[in-house]
Amino acid sequence: MKNNTVFVLLAGGKSERMGVAKGLLRYKQTFWILEQLNRISKTTISEVFIGLGYHFQHYFDAIPWLETALENEVDYQGLKVKVIINPTPELGSFSMLQTVLKNLNTSFNVLLNHIDIPLLNSEELNKIISTKNKIVVPNFEEKNGHPIKLEPPFWNSLLRIDINHKNARLDYQIKQLSISDVSKINVKDSNILKNLNTKHEWLSYLNEINKI
Repeated sequence: MKNNTVFVLLAGGKSERMGVAKGLLRYKQTFWILEQLNRISKTTISEVFIGLGYHFQHYFDAIPWLETALENEVDYQGLKVKVIINPTPELGSFSMLQTVLKNLNTSFNVLLNHIDIPLLNSEELNKIISTKNKIVVPNFEEKNGHPIKLEPPFWNSLLRIDINHKNARLDYQIKQLSISDVSKINVKDSNILKNLNTKHEWLSYLNEINKI
């Protein structure tokens, strides 16, 4: 069943500590960015927007259809994929988020994730997608994680924030909301708390997967 939620995957960081674009790390027989798309393809979402910044040419060299997706939607695993490049990646992740959001239908819900956070299982992803509130976050053992679902009234307001303002941070903007505007979905998947920034963290994650 289709819905009005689109998936936004931010993969425009510099990846200094990893030493390579995180989405191009090898995961089993594919690239990590494609594994993330494979996971979202098992949900009710049908449309994906990928934000690239630093290393965008590396992505295009490794996965040529991503460059095609700059101009035209590309079908991948039943998903309609569009790529957007942030011309000012040095301004940080909020700049990347704003750049992508400017390209969305203003009535869509957004399921937001970063490339270095593994997506959780499809059953729990669909719970997040189907829950209605300004903000919906997964919660594992009293800790919030990603992906985060944003409803239009909230994410449209993010576009009006000056990127140079001290409050130009998604976490800060969410903290300004009332408790009733944020729904927490209890999940059994600890992936929501991971942040794969270094080679050590990546290898540890791969070892966990191989044990399953």
